[in-house]
Amino acid sequence: QVQLVESGGGLVQAGGSLRLSCTASGSIFKLNAMGWYRQAPGKQRELVAVVTRGGNTNYADSVKGRFTISRDNAKNTVFLQMNSLKPEDTAVYYCNARILRDSYSYEIDYWGQGTQVTVSS
Repeated sequence: QVQLVESGGGLVQAGGSLRLSCTASGSIFKLNAMGWYRQAPGKQRELVAVVTRGGNTNYADSVKGRFTISRDNAKNTVFLQMNSLKPEDTAVYYCNARILRDSYSYEIDYWGQGTQVTVSS
């Protein structure tokens, strides 16, 4: 069984910062790409940032220069440092991980429960 647990969400004023973290635990043979997605009311879920096991990163255009994704492979943890937050960043943020359960399985997407980020103007 695999579990992703997120933390760090909350309320912040525009221009402020938050740091999200997500730790994967359970039966994990290999933890590959990890990322953060978000979904605002009335909108579809969108990619915010992703980081590969080797540390390569990609960001949505809307967060480039403001957000930084990183990971600690030894702790199976991914972080999202969010600076210069805008009201448009308000959403539920979901942790995502692509995991091999064992050497015989295919890669599977796992999701956290989500953490609310609210940015006031």
